[in-house]
This record gives sequence, C-alpha cells and structure tokens, in this order.
Amino acid sequence: MPLDQIDVDEFEDQMTFLEHLEALRWHLIRGIIAIVLGAVFSFINGKYIFDSILLGSTKNDFWTYRTLCDLSHFIYDTDRICIEVMGFKLQALDIQEQFYQHFMIAIIGGLIIAMPYLLYEIYRFIKPALKNSEKKYSSLVIGFSSLLFFAGVLFGYYILSPISVNFLANYSLSDSIERNFKVSSVINFISLLTLGAGIIFELPIVVYFLSKIGLLTAETMKRYRRIAIIVILIISAIITPPDVMSQIILTFPILILYEIGIFIARKVSPKVPIETP
Repeated sequence: MPLDQIDVDEFEDQMTFLEHLEALRWHLIRGIIAIVLGAVFSFINGKYIFDSILLGSTKNDFWTYRTLCDLSHFIYDTDRICIEVMGFKLQALDIQEQFYQHFMIAIIGGLIIAMPYLLYEIYRFIKPALKNSEKKYSSLVIGFSSLLFFAGVLFGYYILSPISVNFLANYSLSDSIERNFKVSSVINFISLLTLGAGIIFELPIVVYFLSKIGLLTAETMKRYRRIAIIVILIISAIITPPDVMSQIILTFPILILYEIGIFIARKVSPKVPIETP
C-alpha cells in the first residue's frame, strides 16, 4: 500500500500484541491499587462495617424486617409477618477467625468501593477499538454500569440477604438443636449473595458489548429465551438457599434484565447490509 494512502491516526492507534499486554498490565496495576486503597479504608472502618452493615440482616431491627412489619400492620393489622427474634448466635470457633474476617471485610469493601474505577479501566482498555461516535457515550456507559452494579448490591443486601438469612437461620430439623453459626459462614454467605447480585445486574452491559462485536443478536436471545430462563433458575438456585421464594425473588429481576438486554441488542447490533441483485 502506498504511504500516502495510510491513515496516520489509525496507524498510531494500532498496537502490537506485546504492546496490548503491556497496556493490560498497567490497567490491572491501577485497578489493584484502587482496590487496595478501598480495602485500607474498609479495614480502618472494619468494626463499623462488620456490626452495622454486614451483620445488619442478622438483627431484627434491620430495615427490611421493619418494613415487613409495617406492611404486616397495614395489610393484616397484626404482627403476622413481623420478625421479632432471629433465634441464633454467632461464634468465632477458630482463634484466627476474627482476624481473617477483618481482612475479608476489607477486600470485599475495597472491591465494591473501587468498582466504578475498575469499570473505567476496562473502558480505557477497549477504547482503541471503539469508533469516535461510540467514545462520546463512554461516560454514560460507565455511569450506567456502576448504577447497575450498586443496584444489584443493594438488591442483594436489602432483599436477598435478609430473606435468605431469616429462612436458613430459623430452619430446624429438631427443637433440640442449638443454632450457633460461625462468623465466617455468615459473612461469606451474605457477601456471596450481595456481590453475586451486583455482578448479575451487569447483564445488560455484557449484552451491549457482545452485540457491538456481533457475537450476540436480539434474534438469538429471543430464540434461546426458554433455555435462558432455565439457566437463570439454575444460577438463582446456586447463589440462593434452597428456598423457592428466594429463587423467585432473584429470578424476576434477572428476567427483566434479560428482556432489557434483548432491547439493547436490537439497538446496537451491527446492521447487515442488504445485497441487491
């Protein structure tokens, strides 16, 4: 190709495989630094995060339980669905358990705090592959991704966690069994539900990028809708306790996100030109 036909700007944007690896390395380093900074903040405030946030759904004065009680008074005019006593105690059975959980709280907090910046670093990595018309919507995509993640975290924290904790904590095979749970078990359980819901809520963003590169279309999502519903039910069963109500509560918003994904795929899928005879 003659030199005068080469687009200089396009040439400068092209990178070799090793240059891509080097760029990815620095994106990862900056992302890890952001997580570490968030983790340091969470570690310093570990006692407050542990007592007031992570263990919130283990206390009967939690916002969700109080709301259910108010709803019970409004509908039934009784304490029919009020949760007055949780009926279990937390125990640290290993000498190092509380110390390890402090670090676990810090890592989880750092990941949640740094998530908007992590999404920004992901965007910076894929930015060279975007068109100029797509780059101007970058702030909107990053903001929407962060909004979806935090919406999922709040959904998992205020809806899934209290329902699941209440179900499992009060489930008993016999009245002679004393319900005392390890601190690590409760923390890991609540963290899995909360972070899992936040990640699952990123489904529309995943659909957006897969549709942009032509790997997913609205027609494909419609065609495999029934299979997707089965997969969603399986995912809900994995990250929720064996409680049908919890699975339904998680499945419903995921189905809504799936339908939103179909709409997004229809809007952003590359248009195939029609060949004229």
